[in-house]
Order: sequence, then structure tokens, then C-alpha cells
Amino acid sequence: MIDVKRMVMLRDLAEHGKVSAVADLHGVTPSAVSQQLRALEAEAGAALMHREGRGVRLTAAGTALAAACEQVLAALERAEGAVRALDDDLSGELTLGCAPSALNAVAAPLAAEIAGRHPRLALRIVQADPEESVPRLRQHDLDLAVSYRYHQLGAPQPGGTTAVALFDDPLVLAVPDALAGAVRRDGLGALRETAWISAPAPSSCHEILVHACRDAGFTPRIAHTYEDLRSALTLVATGLSATILPRLMCDAPPSGVTLLPLPGRGRTIEALVRAGSERQPAIAGALTALQAVTAHHRAG
Repeated sequence: MIDVKRMVMLRDLAEHGKVSAVADLHGVTPSAVSQQLRALEAEAGAALMHREGRGVRLTAAGTALAAACEQVLAALERAEGAVRALDDDLSGELTLGCAPSALNAVAAPLAAEIAGRHPRLALRIVQADPEESVPRLRQHDLDLAVSYRYHQLGAPQPGGTTAVALFDDPLVLAVPDALAGAVRRDGLGALRETAWISAPAPSSCHEILVHACRDAGFTPRIAHTYEDLRSALTLVATGLSATILPRLMCDAPPSGVTLLPLPGRGRTIEALVRAGSERQPAIAGALTALQAVTAHHRAG
């Protein structure tokens, strides 16, 4: 019988390519990972990997087994959900990872909604960017995550997850009031000489800003980098810079800032859970509550 935990290590090796990276994910030593993978080869009765320098390349058998891992994990999640569904009492702790920009608009209302609907279910909220929420979800460090994807960047749905779209969050251009007229007249190209504020690279927010400016015919001169683009609006208000950010992050812009819509879709705010876990009572209850507290965003 093949050990599921060892299959997970093989899946992670297929994704990251290094035993050391798998060790970091699982909080063990590289030698422990290698030992588990050798045991998996014995269970499978086939060679699963070849070492190449400091990396590892999976054999055809290893690739096939790694690809099957997500289906196995999803089946186990569904089985656990079927058992838990026999108990109607939603209790215990549920850990939500939430993107920083959605903490105010989504996580806080969700906490209140769950407290009213399911008082015996304790919601624990942790801040987690999309890049970190998926690995933490896979490692069962999170039960669900509120994340986002930008349509223009073509980001795929993360493997091993089920995504529930909550609402679309359009992009806006934040400019000093003095530049708003030129932008309305000439488009984004009016800002080709302007200093820009961006999220640090690499990040999807940085990519989307560069993408929009290049579509307008220029490469932005990024003079400032802010982890929190909401705070960048104060610098825009001085008249010295401009930025592009999701509408969710600029509900109360300071005086001196004009917000202008950008054409096209921005990003989708979505809930992510491990594939197969969406029918577990606590997670299903949280997803229903999430859709309730974000209904006004969809209507708007």
C-alpha cells in the first residue's frame, strides 16, 4: 500500500525540483525526505526519480504518481467530509488565510457572520498573501483562504484547490487632482513622465502596473515601492506620483487624489479550499457565510 504522506512529498518534489525545498515545506531534514522517497519507491515497485546535479528529475513513473496525488487527496477530503456531515454541530476552530487587501472588506465581516450563524465555530484569521496561502492550505496550516487572481496576467487556478469566486474587484488609476484632466483627455499615456508607486517586485500588483503602462506605450518610471498600496495614496495626494491599485484598497482616498477607472477586468476575489474539502460542514458553512458577506460587492 502506497503511503499518502510520501506521495505528498513526491508531489512537492515535482513542483519544486529540490529535496531541500520539500524539506523546508515539511519541516524536516533533507535526509529524512530522501529516506521517505526511497521508501515510496519500494512501495511503488518502480524508480521514481533521477538525481541531476543538485536537483532531481522524476521518471515517467514518478511523474504519473505525483500527478495522481491530487486525486487521492481530494478523495480523502471527500471521505472526511462524508463522515463529518453526520454531525450537524459546527464546532471547533477554522483557520482562514486572508490577503491583506481583503482583511477589512471580507475577513472582518466574515468573523461577525460566523459568530452569528455558528457560535460554536471559532474563526481564526491570519494574514497571508496568495503566494503563501496555497502552500499553507496544502499543508493543512489553513482550512481556507481568501485570495485573488488578475485576469490580464492569466494566472491559473492553483493545483489541488477548489476556487469559489466571490466578486470582481476592478482596477483604478490614482492620480493627483492636477493630472486628472490630462488623463481623461489623453489616457494613461499622459503619465509617461510621472513618477510611479508600485508594490515590490516580484508581485502581481507590480506586474499589472507595468503591463497597463506598456499597453499605453511606455515603461513606467517606478520611483517608490510600497508593500501597502493603500498607504501610497497619501504620496499621490502630494502631487508627485501616481499608482494603479484595486478599488477595494481605496475606499477612502485622501483629499487631492482622483480615482479613474481602468478599462477591462481587474482581479477576482475568491475563496480557495483544498479540493474535496468544500463539503466538510465547517468549510461549507464558511463558504456560505463568505458569499453572504460579499453579496453587496457582486451587486455593485
